[in-house]
Amino acid sequence: MIDKSKLEIKLGIFVFFALVILVFLVLSIGDFRTWNTGYNIFVEFGFINGVKIGAPVRFAGVDVGEVEDIDIILDPQTKTARVKVLAWVNNKAQIPVNSTVWVNTLGLLGEKYIEIIAGDNFDKFLKHNDTIVGEDPIAMHEVAQLAKKLATDIDESIVRLNKKEGTVGRLLYDDKLYQDLEELVGDIKNNPWKLLYKTREKR
Repeated sequence: MIDKSKLEIKLGIFVFFALVILVFLVLSIGDFRTWNTGYNIFVEFGFINGVKIGAPVRFAGVDVGEVEDIDIILDPQTKTARVKVLAWVNNKAQIPVNSTVWVNTLGLLGEKYIEIIAGDNFDKFLKHNDTIVGEDPIAMHEVAQLAKKLATDIDESIVRLNKKEGTVGRLLYDDKLYQDLEELVGDIKNNPWKLLYKTREKR
């Protein structure tokens, strides 16, 4: 009976330590914040372009936290909608109050995350539950509109060239203007002193 009890005690100790090691490995692989302490900050945007809960928060390119919650706030006075992002940040990240915050993307079509670049005010840092205003990313429809406008401007310029309108169009198609310009260049080449000659002002 004594030998059996000792065996059960040894087996129980072995199982206990095995569970402790297993829990430690799971927490380490899952990148849980069990061993870290941090604080919460709020970041306000007008548009977050698909940032999701759990998205990384980077400070100077280093992962320092994650997005914990996202709320939409309607302002009846200004008739606008704001997005308030709650982010958890590691205590090691001291973020100046005048830092720049925006939505960045991992690669061209990758995950959206919060990027923070430190400001130059090292006398005052964000504290727990402080709010900072972020810079809104450019929406895809705005990029499409800009590209459309650029294409329209190029088409209009080509049409003006074909109609011999504008200075460039006249230079390309007007032989007289080209000949006058060629004569002027030739005259200056043969008589460079004319560039330095200054006519006397009449009294």
